[in-house]
Amino acid sequence: MFKYRRTKLVLRWLLVFTIGLSSTVVQAQTIDKLKEIFTFYPNKKKAARDSTLYVQKFIAAPVFTYKPETNFAFGTGAKYLFKFDGSGDETRVSNMPMTLQYTLNSQFFLYSGFEVFTNQEKWVIEGNLLFQNYPRLYYGIGAETPIRNEEQYDYYQFLLEPIFLKRMFFRYLFVGAGFRYNHIFKTEFEPDGLIAQNQPNGFDGSTSVGAEVAMLYDSRSNILNAEDGWYFELTHGKYDKVLGGTDIFNLTRFDLRRYISVSEKNKDILAFQVLGQFSRGDLPFSEYSFFGGKDIMRGYQEGRYVDRDLLATQVEYRKKFENSRWGLVAFAGTGDVYHNVNEFQFKNLKPNVGAGARFTIDKAENLNLRFDVGFGESGKSGFYFGIAEAF
Repeated sequence: MFKYRRTKLVLRWLLVFTIGLSSTVVQAQTIDKLKEIFTFYPNKKKAARDSTLYVQKFIAAPVFTYKPETNFAFGTGAKYLFKFDGSGDETRVSNMPMTLQYTLNSQFFLYSGFEVFTNQEKWVIEGNLLFQNYPRLYYGIGAETPIRNEEQYDYYQFLLEPIFLKRMFFRYLFVGAGFRYNHIFKTEFEPDGLIAQNQPNGFDGSTSVGAEVAMLYDSRSNILNAEDGWYFELTHGKYDKVLGGTDIFNLTRFDLRRYISVSEKNKDILAFQVLGQFSRGDLPFSEYSFFGGKDIMRGYQEGRYVDRDLLATQVEYRKKFENSRWGLVAFAGTGDVYHNVNEFQFKNLKPNVGAGARFTIDKAENLNLRFDVGFGESGKSGFYFGIAEAF
């Protein structure tokens, strides 16, 4: 009954977004004024005195979500956009998204992923910062775990992952290294539940500390909402007890994206992504691959399926309307988790499809609010609201 009501609510919101398309120039001046309420300019006075400086922007928006395991959650989603002094048009805008949410179940979530370009893009500094007390639904490990296994697994997590990359050989190629620290603590689970029975490694807490090497190729002209170019990131980490961790394992991840312009008039975009994660060794549960979420395989709750390896892909058509802030998207994807990626079989791939609406809150940066509805197999579904595109 709940899923039925939630689906109706999602479709109503999607209808509201779509109706907005018919109101052509939706009073642009009013919208710009509203945007200014949520936009701050840290160097506004300095940039007014020096026209060569990029006007930094901190754009925030309220975020409301609902999940059965968290109850209502509310908070702020934000983007900090900036360039270092001395950077010109040859340097892309640095992006530092931030999300802070608090739920009615007294849980919280603080996250910042970042991609920072130094002057003339000689260096790229990227990574993740996460601190949360957020629940996860656990169904067991494997690609065929039944829904009846569902139980809640609570924990605190602190993750820090900075990576420093230097431009080498080609215009958009960066090579470098960093480290990753992932600490899981204050775990809570059902005493007689599946987790207590199976006791996967790290179920009662773990610390992963590893050194990483990384390669990045990024030819996107716009980081926030790419309209062209390639993006490829590859990281390989070695985790060991010598570095202060609790387990010894290797973790390899890659993320490949391609953006193609299919309509010069409306700037429609066709976007592709292939994502992979592979691990070997005595890894803790927190380092397994978690299937689903707000960015890929939308429609499946993050962690609905869990195993060592993951392969997933998606394609998205982004439709823009001339002289309008509104847009629509349609997406489809497929993927699965594996104990060993050698087990890959096309017939076992899990599908997802979905659609969404977009509203441009900053035309200069091409920054959108997004609302997506995703559907997976066996009636699975989810809706997502945030700032910027899924990929």
